Amino acid sequence: MRNFYILFFILMPFFGYTQVDPKATEETVSLYAQLKTIGAKGTLFGHQDSPAYGLNSDQTRWIGENGRSDIKSIIGEHAAVIGFDLGHLELDKEANLDDVPFDKIRELILENYARGGVTTISWHPNNPLDYTKTTWDKVENTIPVILGKGKEFRKYRKSSLDKLARFFHSLESEDGAKIPIIFRPYHEHTGSWFWWGADYCSPQEYQEFWQKTVKYLTKKKKVHHLLFAYSTDNFGSEEHYLERYPGDKYVDILGFDSYHRNAPASNEQFVKNARRMLGTVRKLGLEKDKPWAFTETGLERVTENNWWTNIVLPILEDNQAAYFMVWRNGRPDHYYAPYPGQHSEQDFKEMAASGKVFFEKQAREADLYNKYK
Repeated sequence: MRNFYILFFILMPFFGYTQVDPKATEETVSLYAQLKTIGAKGTLFGHQDSPAYGLNSDQTRWIGENGRSDIKSIIGEHAAVIGFDLGHLELDKEANLDDVPFDKIRELILENYARGGVTTISWHPNNPLDYTKTTWDKVENTIPVILGKGKEFRKYRKSSLDKLARFFHSLESEDGAKIPIIFRPYHEHTGSWFWWGADYCSPQEYQEFWQKTVKYLTKKKKVHHLLFAYSTDNFGSEEHYLERYPGDKYVDILGFDSYHRNAPASNEQFVKNARRMLGTVRKLGLEKDKPWAFTETGLERVTENNWWTNIVLPILEDNQAAYFMVWRNGRPDHYYAPYPGQHSEQDFKEMAASGKVFFEKQAREADLYNKYK
């Protein structure tokens, strides 16, 4: 197998290689290749923080119970894609912004990899110019200031990117493999609720900031097990989607985030808009030879009993997304996947039985990392 990868890297320039990191690990190369094709068979289901905490049938919370997730409680297996966030790692905290200890996140990532599942990581860091301000505090011109002076970006690397790199390097399996991660930084940048948002930097500045981050992590810090996901919020056109796109050399996966709000009045419009946007990233993915995904979505408290079969499945139909991920089950008033007794539970089971959405067992059978053959 190793000889195959050596040959692959030698021939890579002649085949229009599209992966960001030419030194990516074997497992990361395999995952990237599998994500390109799996959507033709079915779409992987993802859930943020899935095995870290959830809700009991009486809406009390459970936290940190080994082997448990709300998804597994319903269908007997975990999600195929599990998301975590590294916000507050830059503050040297023991736990992230949702109070999940980083040691626990590492443990859950190793377990997910052992099951054959995929891990995606988002990052909601505090503002690097003033760490007393959160991701959501509107500090204007953060990116222009960091880019405008060499010493500012050096400070940013030390205070944030170096800590990210150390965490990524710590993700190593028992057999010594670095665990591939879909890293989704600076997301929802077409909106302006984060300090990297559209109102606070020009398209060119955002692109440069992204490029510098990728180059620093891969070349300077030698983190070779990342797939970089570009993830906008809602967008109006292909031109809008690509306005801040940092270039094919710096993006592995094309994605977008879109939440369903004001149901049921908005049901038809949400499906229409989500299908349009997913169709756009599919078109671009085919053109650029990159996988595409619905990187973050959900209906808070899943207020529609048949949301999974009446909303999700029509959005996914024929769009061949590699995965879609709903947000976390954080509180009784803030959850995006069913838990035992929640009124969309049966509809979720019907979606799982449709054969169109894949979970843990199907991810393992797909052998995404080429480690079971």
